[in-house]
Amino acid sequence: MKHLLGTRGLARDAAIDLLDIAEDMAAVQEREVKKLPTLRGKTVVNLFFEDSTRTRISFEAAAKRLSADVINFSAKGSSVSKGESLKDTAQTLQAMGADGVVIRHPASGAPQTLATSGWIDAGVVNAGDGTHEHPTQALLDAFTMRRRIHGAASRGRGLDGVGVLIVGDILHSRVARSNVWLLATLGAHVTLVAPPTLLPSATQDWPIRIGYDLDQALAGRPDVVMMLRVQAERMQGSFFPNTREYARGWGLDDRRFDELPATTIVMHPGPMNRGLEIASQAADAPQSTVREQVANGVSVRMAALYLLLSGEQGQR
Repeated sequence: MKHLLGTRGLARDAAIDLLDIAEDMAAVQEREVKKLPTLRGKTVVNLFFEDSTRTRISFEAAAKRLSADVINFSAKGSSVSKGESLKDTAQTLQAMGADGVVIRHPASGAPQTLATSGWIDAGVVNAGDGTHEHPTQALLDAFTMRRRIHGAASRGRGLDGVGVLIVGDILHSRVARSNVWLLATLGAHVTLVAPPTLLPSATQDWPIRIGYDLDQALAGRPDVVMMLRVQAERMQGSFFPNTREYARGWGLDDRRFDELPATTIVMHPGPMNRGLEIASQAADAPQSTVREQVANGVSVRMAALYLLLSGEQGQR
């Protein structure tokens, strides 16, 4: 694996292999010394053109636990804010000897451009580009589902037959897009539920079902309910009347949560708008995996960096 740019086109065997390696990395987190020497001498650059404390810290922790050197590069206050192009920035990183670049960018396709332009030799990991993809978030979501559903028997398995309901602001969500492709590849049945205004128009080739009524969808007793953040910062117009109406129609409130089977997993990629897309009762319940997702993110990102930069399977 040279780059990790998205989950669309990621083969099932490759996805399961990455999840299995993440299991090994999770075991490392339980040791007294939580470091491996695997990437000693390698340099990983976190190149963030958008703010994201959670994702950046997760990648930084993952790289450091593999003994890589980490450089955090924020576009704000840098030459980028003075007009430097992505090409110029890439060539600077090339001159610095970067082995891996983790990039978050507001423009869809920026990681692809960086990976295929020839400007840099480093392996590229997409940490979120526009409304396009966020592959490591989908991988950590799948890892979390697999652990909850299959437990100790997770290794080597996909998510065949698992019913996943993804609810909310699909239109602006790169997390939803990456999850749709990865979960389908792993054998899950995915249903999207949202107001019509918050669904993309071109979904005819997506391996999904679409619904508009959350109560009807929940009556189907899904194995997983994933609530998405309402991304108000990406909304230029009015996509729903007001927050009260949105919460009433598409929020996982106390009533809806109480009616869920005890076995249903509740997920949220964070950060959460409590009281809007998810009630505190649901977010903090034993069925919720919100905190697990954060912890699992480090293991999955360790696996991704390991596969991109180690050059061999080797010892883990």
